[in-house]
Amino acid sequence: MAEEKEPVTIKKYANRRLYNTGTSTYVTLEDLAVMVKAGDNFVVFDAKSGEDITRSVLAQIIFEQEGKEGQSLLPIAFLRQLIRFYGDSMQMLVPRFLEQSMQSLTSEQGKFREQLTQAFGVGGFGTLEDQVRRNMEMFEKTFAMFAPFARAQGNKTATDKPQSGNGEMDDLKRQLDEMQKRIDKMGGGKE
Repeated sequence: MAEEKEPVTIKKYANRRLYNTGTSTYVTLEDLAVMVKAGDNFVVFDAKSGEDITRSVLAQIIFEQEGKEGQSLLPIAFLRQLIRFYGDSMQMLVPRFLEQSMQSLTSEQGKFREQLTQAFGVGGFGTLEDQVRRNMEMFEKTFAMFAPFARAQGNKTATDKPQSGNGEMDDLKRQLDEMQKRIDKMGGGKE
């Protein structure tokens, strides 16, 4: 088993600057967010009082992430419900429940990514986009098959594109044109 590394100590000074004692550099909340995403563990202490303020700094990172356009993860209804739990008799149960829920979500996320990779090949989502693109191309080709009827009436559509080397499609179009002429003759003979 791998040994857990000691968390990096971050000190927060009165001027609100954060100092990473591991790298001996000042860091920003964005730098700390990158550390969290990388799986690096840290604790934040108030430099003057020595109080552990990790929770409030992490909440501040979440607040900044939520403020970014398109980055919102927390629905308003969830935030309201969370606020309602403060001071409630259920307050003691909420942190453990949320922690377990996030662990379960993280575990399922890994399984979901693995399933996507197995289903669509390497890259999962990238190939999913390729599949959507292929489906759209197939839809356009299918729609283009109905263009001979419009051409037979002298109407060109936006889907009519000259396609070189597409002999099978040309044969199908010719056959459809012939069928349309036969249907027209049959309909004309009954009148």
